[in-house]
Amino acid sequence: MKMENRVSAFINSFDVGNTPFLNELEEYAVETNVPIIRPEMQSLLKLLLAMKEPKQILEVGTAIGFSAILMSEYGPKDCQITTIEKYEKRIPLARENFKKAGKEKAITLLEGDATELLTRLIGPYDFIFMDAAKGQYIHFLPDILRLMPAGGLLISDNVLQEGEVMESRFAVTRRDRTIHGRMREYLYELKHNEQLETAILPVGDGVTVSVKKNRVIYNAET
Repeated sequence: MKMENRVSAFINSFDVGNTPFLNELEEYAVETNVPIIRPEMQSLLKLLLAMKEPKQILEVGTAIGFSAILMSEYGPKDCQITTIEKYEKRIPLARENFKKAGKEKAITLLEGDATELLTRLIGPYDFIFMDAAKGQYIHFLPDILRLMPAGGLLISDNVLQEGEVMESRFAVTRRDRTIHGRMREYLYELKHNEQLETAILPVGDGVTVSVKKNRVIYNAET
């Protein structure tokens, strides 16, 4: 077992778990190979929700609804979540899970391509969680920034792509070079955009946490 896996296993051993329904849903996801957020990401989300106490949450990438339910469960009781999903086969299951969890009034599911749907949203959303097609993050960003108020948080999951993003583009397979390049561009933009302060964290498969600044601080050379 690699050292990082041992560290993760050790850290996760202290986790208190989730609600029974979320635990059941996580087991289902593992059995059916549906990607959901890892335990480390779950813990980080809970921490950020407790710190920020957001009232309006936007999620890009619903899958079967696990992370939306988790955010609704561990966020403020009156928080409202808008989540976007375009994979038609998962949408009915997500809706069913929201109903089973008693969250159908707290979570609004929008069906379709986030690239189009984001342009229609008004916001603001003080907490945004990105966990969709990784090659599209950079294209979502202009609307995400528009929808964020000063002090708003943007959390982006799976930014390290199992370590591939650190490699030369010639070290990854040809079919993965586009997403490799776009993710590198996204990480660069998050760190250099004057509206944001961003940390890239080695949590799970890599996560960025960005806050929209109250004011823009320009570099000395500008």
